[in-house]
Amino acid sequence: MNKLSVMGCVLVGSIITVGCSDSDAPVSWDIGDPTETTYPEDYYAGGKLGTTSVNTATAYEQPTKAVENAGMMTAFNEGEYLFEKDYNTNTSGAFHGLGPVAVRRGCLYCHPGYGHGGRQTTYRTDQNTKNGYLLVIYDKTTNAYIRSVAGMPQTIAIEPFKAPIDETKIKIAWENYTDEWGNKFPDGETYSLIYPEVTIPYSAYYAPIMVQRGGVDVELDEAAYNNEVGVLLESTIGIYGTGLTDAIPDDSITEQWLKESKFYNSIGKTDALNPAMWDQSTNTWKSYYSNSVQGDGTKYVRRYTYAMSRGPLLDAAGSNAIWNITNVTRSDRRYHYLDLAGKYYATTSANDPEVQAGFTEYINRVDPDKNHPEWHTGNLQSDIYTYLTSKSLDVEMTDAQYKNFMIWHRGLAVPAARNTTTADFKAGKALFTQIGCANCHRPSWQTGDDVIQDPNNFLTSNDVPRYPHQKIWPYTDFVQHRLWMKNDIRTGWCRTTPLWGRGLAAKCSSGVERLHDCRARNVLEAIMWHGCKNEGGTSDAYNTVVKFRALSKEQRDQIIYFIESI
Repeated sequence: MNKLSVMGCVLVGSIITVGCSDSDAPVSWDIGDPTETTYPEDYYAGGKLGTTSVNTATAYEQPTKAVENAGMMTAFNEGEYLFEKDYNTNTSGAFHGLGPVAVRRGCLYCHPGYGHGGRQTTYRTDQNTKNGYLLVIYDKTTNAYIRSVAGMPQTIAIEPFKAPIDETKIKIAWENYTDEWGNKFPDGETYSLIYPEVTIPYSAYYAPIMVQRGGVDVELDEAAYNNEVGVLLESTIGIYGTGLTDAIPDDSITEQWLKESKFYNSIGKTDALNPAMWDQSTNTWKSYYSNSVQGDGTKYVRRYTYAMSRGPLLDAAGSNAIWNITNVTRSDRRYHYLDLAGKYYATTSANDPEVQAGFTEYINRVDPDKNHPEWHTGNLQSDIYTYLTSKSLDVEMTDAQYKNFMIWHRGLAVPAARNTTTADFKAGKALFTQIGCANCHRPSWQTGDDVIQDPNNFLTSNDVPRYPHQKIWPYTDFVQHRLWMKNDIRTGWCRTTPLWGRGLAAKCSSGVERLHDCRARNVLEAIMWHGCKNEGGTSDAYNTVVKFRALSKEQRDQIIYFIESI
């Protein structure tokens, strides 16, 4: 795709009026002049090296100035190509290697317009319309994922293999929710709140349903499954700007956790931070991210995904997904992504007569020269299991391709803030801080020297674009908080999601919905979901929502306008 120059095509001092189907989006887009030193610093959402002034339908797809400065545009474009195309079952070519099971055939299904997934009423893998949902199937007793499907469960299989879950049996129902204020502001304005109920019947699973209790895997029967296993949805978030947040030093994120820990301790709220991540009694990390499989086990501060399951970007969601979403192998991932235990899908497949009947044809196509004789012994049960659990699969994505993919991933710019010179933006910004939104959605951060950290020990500082000493405006504290919503996220703890650039979602054909499962159809609903109070607990943002409710409609609209503009 032909990219526009970063900070180029600037319409100096102009106001562009656009038509937009999203009634909550601002209708004016103040681009401004980025060469003016007096222009507000928060215009540069990604700093001078990471901001693009492009605000068209391709706003999320632009390269940073750092990519251009490093002479990496060709690699960036090749990485983008890998992101945008579907993978297939061929045994050669740029996009071969899909399967034997997969979550999606390509990246754009989950990241429409490079942004956030959109709300869905059905779960269909090949539905290519803002289809960012991933299934969360967990043991209610421990909050851990069940063992017999992958952490990101698959619903695609390549013949003769069968899907781990029959997606035609997955049901999504949207239910209405009424908050303690009756979904109504004191001045009479009303709003609607909805949340998803997701069900998967016992019969939809291919392998036995296993959970771990006391360190031992236990199989559940249908009655136990119905009582003890929960199903939720999580939607993908935008991928632009993640290279910039990767450049924030670990020490700075630790400092933020420490600051919040001390504050909560000072007011006697000793359970305010996730005890699995942070020890409030000692003000120290309880858990770090490390990779001892591809890397050397070095510990890093966690910063990515809702669950903060990942550390540095080069071994975070994108690096992992380009392998496990499609099951396309690379030199450091020469094995299939099947289930958390690594054996239940393989065992079930090996004993399936229909899989056995088609396996010889399949394996002869995958390995025609019989470079892996252990897959061709004639003992179908053994051959299938050995193939599915192999740690020495052929490499399907080359090292050069993976490097280019990560150059692209770390090289995506952040759209400049819009409307920054308007009175409504300035008023909304002041109110955003005044009522407490900025306590969790911390506006700005400073990047460090940006010495590249790769837990895989695959890439170095010279391999990808870097963003040293930039002031950036992601609007997140990188801390987990609890909102206590109906059918909340697994564990109840969710990392504060960055807000930058989201106001362009409609223009970029990305999902305009907010929150982890797209339950909020607009910014107003997202704010009001922050005000939950029930028998489980009180949202960390409850008092902020109380203050939001006390504002006039004009002031509430100014906050929304600001959020849509940053």
